[in-house]
Amino acid sequence: MGFRDGFYTPKTARAILSWRILLGIGVAALALLLGLNPVLSVLFGAATYGASVVAAMPRNQRRRIDPFTVQEPWRQFVQSAQGAAVKLQQTIEATSDGPVKDRMRAVREKLEHGLDETWQIARRGHEIDQAIRRLDPTALRSRLDTLHQHDDADASIASVESQLASVDRLKEQSTRTSNRLRLAQTRLDELVARAAEVSIGAGDTDAYEHDVEDLVDELEGLRLAVEETRTA
Repeated sequence: MGFRDGFYTPKTARAILSWRILLGIGVAALALLLGLNPVLSVLFGAATYGASVVAAMPRNQRRRIDPFTVQEPWRQFVQSAQGAAVKLQQTIEATSDGPVKDRMRAVREKLEHGLDETWQIARRGHEIDQAIRRLDPTALRSRLDTLHQHDDADASIASVESQLASVDRLKEQSTRTSNRLRLAQTRLDELVARAAEVSIGAGDTDAYEHDVEDLVDELEGLRLAVEETRTA
């Protein structure tokens, strides 16, 4: 979790609007009473407030990734991303010490963020598929066929049709997400393969880093898009 991600969290929002405001004001007032310049007193109070908010922000902790807690195809996506990360690390370890190896390590950090994004997307995809199973579209269609054989069942028919429409939307979301994640995985495999060229100076390092950033940005965008379905 970067500073930006840590800042835009409910925990940080609560910290910003908490007793820490009074702490900053109190420190500024105390500084004034002690004869400190008013401008410096305000700055001192603001700094105290800011530091207390930063201290309350979520820490940069790696998520525990367990592909066996999600079903296919999401499990395979996560395992493939993990495998790519291992291959990249092996390439870095085989690279001679120097500027290129340092830049490769920076690339690894970015791709680790991409792995984390992949994990979150996979978890959400798994949740969507589980929701589809709970709705049980086969049973819903069977019930709808039965209802059509009865008179005065309009309200029940409308209810079942609404549930089936929800299933269709969830299936579309699942398919769209898995297709985009599959394409991203193909790009990740290609980037890991290119790492071998970059590590021996046979590839354009700047272009490589740019392509890695593009992939991570794409994964982040996909994760944000699929997370929006929680409140849609």
